[in-house]
Amino acid sequence: MTPPPPPPPLGRARRKDPAAVRAALDDAELAAALDALDRGRWTVARSLLAATGTDWDRRGHRLMALGAARSGGVWAREWRLAEPDSPDAAAFLATATVHRALRGRASTEIAHESCLAAARLAPADPTPWLAALSLARATGTPDACEYAFDQVRARHPGHHHAHHLMAACLAEHQQGDTDDPLHQVYDFAAWAVEQAPDDSPLAVLPVVAHAERYRVLAAAGLEPADPVASGHWATRRARQAMKTAFDWWLEWEGGAGHPRGKVDLNFLAHAKYCEGRLAEAAALFHRIGPYVTAEPWGYPARDPVCAFRAARDIALRVT
Repeated sequence: MTPPPPPPPLGRARRKDPAAVRAALDDAELAAALDALDRGRWTVARSLLAATGTDWDRRGHRLMALGAARSGGVWAREWRLAEPDSPDAAAFLATATVHRALRGRASTEIAHESCLAAARLAPADPTPWLAALSLARATGTPDACEYAFDQVRARHPGHHHAHHLMAACLAEHQQGDTDDPLHQVYDFAAWAVEQAPDDSPLAVLPVVAHAERYRVLAAAGLEPADPVASGHWATRRARQAMKTAFDWWLEWEGGAGHPRGKVDLNFLAHAKYCEGRLAEAAALFHRIGPYVTAEPWGYPARDPVCAFRAARDIALRVT
């Protein structure tokens, strides 16, 4: 059975299904570039990336979304041929080739080489290494994931998406185990928060770690499909992680941060719901509105491989 939907946001009617989350999240300029890309106008993406500059978090989000677009690979190659010395074109081609490899339409070797080529053109840019981390998570080794993550962090220590991907990588280790409170994903999340500034969305990373670990345990049949029915969220470590993250949210209030900030709060809202703290959960669900999904990890824009595996595992259990 699929997990139940979250409770309805305060003051709103219950919807049958949670709203779909677009790859652009609330980045209107990225949404316009993706629409233009579907019409074959890759120059809009070029202008968008030029305007993004060295906002590495936003650049990574935009390039990964552009690379995942249906026609991204075609127009990335077109742009690369037109401007072979462009770091933006090389990074776009790298993310597009990685997404093609994740779909089984390109070889892992070609995708990895595209990432290295983009990294050589822009040594300070963490985005090619973000793409390499996404590839390594699905097709590589733990050492490859750690190396790519270290390369991202060397260029931008607080990189948002990279920390999410690394948490997912670590959560997937030792898939046959029970929920070990000393699992490395929890230590990684705690360490990352200690290194991050006080106003960083990485404050929610320990909750992300618990959600990702629960996903792995549920897929292995070691936890029930319904997270509310499990004891996963009742441990002292989980309760402390949620308290710290919720206190941070009360101060931050969603702010004008990175577009992924509200999506991070999806993890926290579900964790509060699973813990039985329904008033706090309802407040979060109300705040993040269309970012609410049926499961903490249920928004495919962040991680298509994770979404595919979760859907496959649910289908296998139902049939």
